[in-house]
Amino acid sequence: MLTLSGRCIGVTRAEAQAGAARQLFERAGASVVDLPALVIGPPDTWGPLDDALDELEHFHWLIFSSSNGVDAVEQRLQRRHGSLARRPQSLKLAAVGRKTAQRLEDLGAPANFVPPDFVADSLIEHFPSSAWGLRLLLPRVQSGGRTLLAEAFGEAGARVVEVAAYETRCPDGLPSAAVAALERGQLDALTFSSAKTVHHTVALLQGAFGSQWPSRLENLAVVSIGPQTTRACLELLGRVDAEASPHDLEGLVIACQQVLGQASA
Repeated sequence: MLTLSGRCIGVTRAEAQAGAARQLFERAGASVVDLPALVIGPPDTWGPLDDALDELEHFHWLIFSSSNGVDAVEQRLQRRHGSLARRPQSLKLAAVGRKTAQRLEDLGAPANFVPPDFVADSLIEHFPSSAWGLRLLLPRVQSGGRTLLAEAFGEAGARVVEVAAYETRCPDGLPSAAVAALERGQLDALTFSSAKTVHHTVALLQGAFGSQWPSRLENLAVVSIGPQTTRACLELLGRVDAEASPHDLEGLVIACQQVLGQASA
């Protein structure tokens, strides 16, 4: 069995979401340094989402690609004294990823469909019915998210409404503890859970270290959660040393164990 005992892992998830990753890495024996690269907040306007929620009974499927989208929709429904658990009976839910599906489960609104692989492409490939004539609602991040789902379902004959449900912005700077850890070369790996965390981390590193920021990553492993994140790592960092499989937090820990781990006694 591989262990991360004695290893130090950098986590770039939003501060509000870092706890789950920290728990998993610490359980595997690692210490964790938080380098939050996202601040999750509302979109610039709630209008498009609110308009779509007013017409929920006219949609066949509500498709979530993140737990952030689930939370945003649930909060807006509760403002009008509704909830996902009390949605129109004809409206089915789909979720990409175990975390997204678990969040729906926690809200008493289990997903009707979860694809076998935790990426959007798998949802399209394994969707349980023909998309022709279906009306689909896709809540998503305001900027930087993929339009693959909307485009693919549109090409398959579905009527797709894609709306901003939340936004993820770049923090003002890195925490002092993270800067110190990078200066000391303390990190063994830096993990990324979305393409946007890669983009924001580069901006934060540039702000902290100037043009010499790439040198701070020379002696650590770059670990990605999935294909889109890997592409961003290759584009902006020039490499990726491991990719999670499955594409979730548990897979991210496994990928770090494989690239860094040593056999436990």
